[in-house]
Amino acid sequence: MEKEIWDSLKRVMDPELQIDIVSLGLIYGVSFEKAEAKIKMTLTSPGCPLAGVIEQLIRKELLAIKEIKSINIEIVWEPPWTQEMMSEEAKAELGFI
Repeated sequence: MEKEIWDSLKRVMDPELQIDIVSLGLIYGVSFEKAEAKIKMTLTSPGCPLAGVIEQLIRKELLAIKEIKSINIEIVWEPPWTQEMMSEEAKAELGFI
């Protein structure tokens, strides 16, 4: 089930950058237990104005998986997000390499 969750999260695009949140390195971990998907993630900055939008997009995508009945999204700030956490493809798309 974790693979399905990861695959679904790859379809969630950051509304500002139009790159998926997995490639951006925002997802730190996923788990699934007793019909609940647990997502541990971060944002590019603590004051991210699109945090609520990203959370709604995650919930919409994951609730499409019939086995998931509830979603727990934990936003953490440690370790802090850096550009090095992005995939090579995301870095290239944003012109970092």
